[in-house]
Amino acid sequence: MPELPEVETIRKTLKHLVLNKTIETVSVFWPKMIKHPDDVDHFTQLLQGETIFDIKRKGKFLLFQLNDYVLVSHLRMEGKYGVFQKGDPVLKHTHVIFHFNNGEELRYNDVRKFGTMHLFEKGTEFNSKPLNQLGPDPFEDPFEFDEFYKKVHKSERSIKNILLDQSVMTGLGNIYVDETLFKASIHPLRKGSSLSKQEVATIQSKAIETLREAVAQGGTTIRSYVNSQGQIGMFQQQLYVYGQEEQPCRNCDERITKMKVSGRGTHICPNCQQ
Repeated sequence: MPELPEVETIRKTLKHLVLNKTIETVSVFWPKMIKHPDDVDHFTQLLQGETIFDIKRKGKFLLFQLNDYVLVSHLRMEGKYGVFQKGDPVLKHTHVIFHFNNGEELRYNDVRKFGTMHLFEKGTEFNSKPLNQLGPDPFEDPFEFDEFYKKVHKSERSIKNILLDQSVMTGLGNIYVDETLFKASIHPLRKGSSLSKQEVATIQSKAIETLREAVAQGGTTIRSYVNSQGQIGMFQQQLYVYGQEEQPCRNCDERITKMKVSGRGTHICPNCQQ
């Protein structure tokens, strides 16, 4: 699943490709992707004549800023955007096409069909699902540490599950939680209530550090992720623990092991994360 760095990379590349382009019509081939409004014809009508002025991000969500509306897009497992010319062959798993008035098309492709789109009037996008359920974005300035610490410290869940909870901190997924906890020297099964304020502060700083490094590298290529221009992310070459089982730890040479935490594959160094 694309996580925050991958979505941020997509946001940046899409800005170069579609900014200031006007939507003439929209074709929807898989109506279940359109969550709001639930009438697909209404969704397409509202977008006609709208121009993309900016693309923002909240956690793993892309926010297309239009004249009167905000299009909130979640890529889920394997969603991808690409820009094509009118008349280019349409790929099998293309489910939404935004036809621009200059002859270009922004196409959304999703093998698993899990992606979602919500269209809201500007200024209302944070008043309802899905955005109103999200916690702070790690890149928000300032990041409210005290509130983050309270959410972690009052929980009896494992710290891995806490960090995967998008209402606590949005944007982290399986890859970057494993990397963050390794860098913070925290075992993923530690309960939130057992962590000191300093340990939580370290987790926060290592999460931001890891995400920034991943953004600089264009994200991580696991399975099928590519950015909007077809380029792969390179952060997988810098992973310390995720996908490194049986490899020597870079810090201590202990073998990286893989375990399950609430059904999620989880990678640790048994020595560094006791």
